[in-house]
Amino acid sequence: MHRVLVLGGYGFFGSRICEALARNPRVQLVIAGRDANKATALAYRLGLGGDRARALDAADPQLALRLRKLEVGTLIHTVGPFQGQDYTVARACITARCNYLDLADGRAFVRGIGTLDVAAKAAGVSVIAGVSSLPALTTAVIDRYREEFEKLEAIRIGISSGAVVPGPATVQAVLGYCGKPIRVLDHGRWTEESGWLDRITHDFPKPVGPRLLGRCDVPDLDLLPQRYPGVKTVSFHAGFASETAHKAVEWLATRVRDGKLRSVAPFAGVLTTIARWIQPVVSDRGGMFVTLEGQLQGAPHKLTWHLIARENHGPNIPCAPAIALAARIAANAELPRGAMPCMGLLSVDDVLEPLKGLSIRELPPKTH
Repeated sequence: MHRVLVLGGYGFFGSRICEALARNPRVQLVIAGRDANKATALAYRLGLGGDRARALDAADPQLALRLRKLEVGTLIHTVGPFQGQDYTVARACITARCNYLDLADGRAFVRGIGTLDVAAKAAGVSVIAGVSSLPALTTAVIDRYREEFEKLEAIRIGISSGAVVPGPATVQAVLGYCGKPIRVLDHGRWTEESGWLDRITHDFPKPVGPRLLGRCDVPDLDLLPQRYPGVKTVSFHAGFASETAHKAVEWLATRVRDGKLRSVAPFAGVLTTIARWIQPVVSDRGGMFVTLEGQLQGAPHKLTWHLIARENHGPNIPCAPAIALAARIAANAELPRGAMPCMGLLSVDDVLEPLKGLSIRELPPKTH
């Protein structure tokens, strides 16, 4: 059995990963975090017993030693926000000679993971960042349909959530760039847009329907132009199930852009509380899309892929790549050694496999 430790294992995303890995007969799961009581409670709920729970702090200077003593084969880091976070946990994994996966959505964090490449190769381990919806799933979708284009010129990505509200740390992370400049590639030029502004409306297939979306800062904005030479536009927009909530965040973003507020991040706790109050009356449906634009046989060609979630199952989607990759490692699949963003390591089918049985479905691509 392969021992997998989930750091932040009782958290919003970590608990979902633990629930899936606890069912894998090849995985010996360890649930870890700063709160031993919460880790133990989840371990018992999953039928594992208290010996599968550990009090472990990401900032512990003895983290590498503790990982060695626990004989951890792979660590999954879910403790955000990753914006502004350093590579302390990844370096500890390299020292302990265990694989490292994370759910990072911080643009600089995922882009810079390659600085650990030499050390990871020397230790014979895989250090992989962004093992989540972006860029793991987005690149899987693009790779699947890339050959349908003679020239791929634009990639547009969007996500609209359902009613379930993540923890304050996640909310703080996504609001941290609210109204602040985001560097984007648009028609071959690097330019700036303001976070959570530049509103678009995307018409998701039923039962989601039209949703408001705003600009967000994500790793794909840097990674996709590097991975797909010739692409001249890359965009990412996100939004909420509640149109009122989206417009409220948009208003706050405008205040930051205009210099009337320094940051929206201090409001994360209050906004999280309000969102949880209204959760029962907000739609339980969400969706994700990837639109590719380019040329086919000399004519414009456009393709849009959708993933639709119901019953508030959407938060399982960003967990699926980590579940899938950990399962592959436990099955003795060979992964490249070194440090890298999670691109080209999983197919769409690999990512969707852990989501079977949930109210999540992939739709056939729509061509235009």
